[in-house]
Amino acid sequence: MDKVRVATVWLDGCSGCHMSFLDIDERLLQVADRIDLVYSPLVDHKEFPEGVDVTFLEGAITNQDDFDKVKKVRKRSKLLVSLGDCAVTANVPSMRNFCSLDDLYSRAYLENVSEQPQIPTEEIPPLLDRTRPVHEVVSVDLFVPGCPPHPDHIFFVISELLEGRVPDLAQVVRFG
Repeated sequence: MDKVRVATVWLDGCSGCHMSFLDIDERLLQVADRIDLVYSPLVDHKEFPEGVDVTFLEGAITNQDDFDKVKKVRKRSKLLVSLGDCAVTANVPSMRNFCSLDDLYSRAYLENVSEQPQIPTEEIPPLLDRTRPVHEVVSVDLFVPGCPPHPDHIFFVISELLEGRVPDLAQVVRFG
C-alpha cells in the first residue's frame, strides 16, 4: 500500500496549530506507517514537492512570499486543508488590516525601536495591502477551525482522510 503524501505549511500565525498536530501524541504512531511527511516546518525539506495528497496549511496570508507559496501549494496538492482560525478567517494576523501599511511600517520599524530606526528594504517580503484567509487566494477543500484546533479534531480529520472519507467536522467541532 502506498503511503499518503502529507505536507504541513506554516504561514503567518503562531505555530499553535502545528503544536496541536504534535499534541496528537501517541496516536501519531497509529497513522505513522500510512503517512509520508514530505514537507513541514517539522522536517528539513526546503522546496514544496509535487504530488502531495493532503496539505494542512496554518496561518494567514500577509506578504508576497505567503501569497506565492500558497499558490504553489494549491497547485501541487490534491487536497488543501485550512488548519486553524488564522487560515480559516485570518484571525489575529488580520488585526493589521485596520491601519495603513505606512502606519504599520512606521510603528514597527521607526517608533518601537531604540537603535537604528529604519524601514527594511531587504530580506523581508513585501506586505500585501491586507491580510487574507487562505480561501480568498486559493480554493480550500476542508476547513478545520480553532485557535488552535483541538488535537482530537485534527486526528479525526487525518483518520477520516486515511480511510478515504471526507471528514464531517460537524460531528466533532462547532465554529464560533
